[in-house]
This record gives sequence, C-alpha cells and structure tokens, in this order.
Amino acid sequence: MGQVLFIVWRESIEAMLVVGILSAWLQRNPDARQGRVYLWGGVALGLLLAGLLAFGLFAASAVFSANQDVFQLVMVLVAAGLIVQMVYWMRVHGRNLRRDIEAGLSRQAQQSNWWGVLLLSAIAVGREGSETVVFLYGTLAAATPDTLWALIGSGVLGFGLALAMYFALQLGGKLLSWRHFFRITEVMLLFLAAALLTTGIERMISLNWLPTLIDPVWDSSRLLDDSGTLGGVVAALTGYRAQPALISLLAYAGYWLAVWLLLRTKRGNRVLA
Repeated sequence: MGQVLFIVWRESIEAMLVVGILSAWLQRNPDARQGRVYLWGGVALGLLLAGLLAFGLFAASAVFSANQDVFQLVMVLVAAGLIVQMVYWMRVHGRNLRRDIEAGLSRQAQQSNWWGVLLLSAIAVGREGSETVVFLYGTLAAATPDTLWALIGSGVLGFGLALAMYFALQLGGKLLSWRHFFRITEVMLLFLAAALLTTGIERMISLNWLPTLIDPVWDSSRLLDDSGTLGGVVAALTGYRAQPALISLLAYAGYWLAVWLLLRTKRGNRVLA
C-alpha cells in the first residue's frame, strides 16, 4: 500500500505541475482564455488514455494467463526502466520546463490554435497516468478482494496528498521549493525502481533463469524483518531484503552504478529554475 500511495502522490503532482503551468499562463493572458476549454479537454483525454492502457494491460494479462509469471516479470522490469527514464528526463528537461511550455503556448496564441494546449495537457496527464498504471500493475494484479479496497483507498489518499502538496508548493517558501521537492522524490523514485528490479530478479530466480549463488548472504530479520509491517514498507520502497541472495545484491549494486553513470552528467541541472 505504501507503493500505491507514493506513486499516485508523485505522479499526480507532476501532472498537476504541467497543467498548472498551462492554466496559469492562460489565466494571465486574457486573449488566451478560450484555450481553457482545450486545456481541460486534454486532461479528460489524458485520463481516458491512461484508463485504456489499464484495460489493455489487464486484458493482455488474461490472454497470457498461461505465462502469468513471465508477463508480470516483464511489467516489473519495464516499470523499473520507466522510473529511471523519468528521472533522467526531468534532469534533462526540468530546468527549462516552464520556459519551454510557455514559449510553445505563446506560439499557439499567435496562431489562435489551441489544439496544442489540448495535446500538451493530454500528454502530461496521459503520461503520468500511464506510468502510474505500469508501476502499480503488479501490485494491483496480485490484490485480493480483501486488499483491493485498501489499495484503492491508498490511491485516493495519495491523490489528496498530491493536491495539498501542490498548493503548498505553489505558495513557495524556503522550506520546500519545487527544486527541493523533485530532488527528494527523485531519490525516492530511484529506490523504488531498485525495489522493482529486486522483485524482478527474485522472479527470475523462481523461474530458474538465474542462480542464487549464495542464499542467503546474511540474515537481518532480527533488526528489520521484511515480512513485518514496517519491514514490508521499507522492502516495497527500497528493495531491502532481510535474507538476500548474492545475485540480488550484485544486481542491486549494478543498478546503482548504472544510475550514477547515467545521471552524473546532469548533476548541475536545476528543476524549474
């Protein structure tokens, strides 16, 4: 449930950011206010696209029911890769995001062409919604009737927290700015991707695709049991295992090395500067 809350919270804020930039620009420019209809039309279209993806994934899961473990393995690895790609994208484009969006809006206003506003908002909402679907597919697919409503409640709570956080960030302040928010959640997302990768490695071990090498390397259950409430949350959000196999540790270390090499050249970028 911690994964659901965090993902919905983080992805909702990112979508709200882009929609908020679009809405604020349209509000500041009286000649462009007719574009607000296209803005909210794009939001609705983005939600529809995310819903269609969710339907498609669960339909595909039913088609590949004979190979459910393999299908879920692929989805877990795709989700981990998408998270890293998203963090990298924000490192590259975050610094000029507001300026690029507003420049594009100015061009659309000069041409009285508001379809670009619809497209931008649809892409923003559709992308974040689709990523949310992919990230949470495994959790939702494994849900039982008893846990499904708890997961839905976590998602609703995550969206509510995202709204509150968005308005707090809009007020600005030295305590928490957009730049600090994205830097903190960037680290949290990378740990979540590491957790998904660990889950994928464990699935490959269970399929006999990978050897364990040494299993377990250690046992830290007395300190923090990953089958307990607190340990389960830590495990879901970071990839922690109380009894890890050596192959999982090697994959975990390799992941962080690859992430460091990928992001080191973007260290100086600032989000929404």
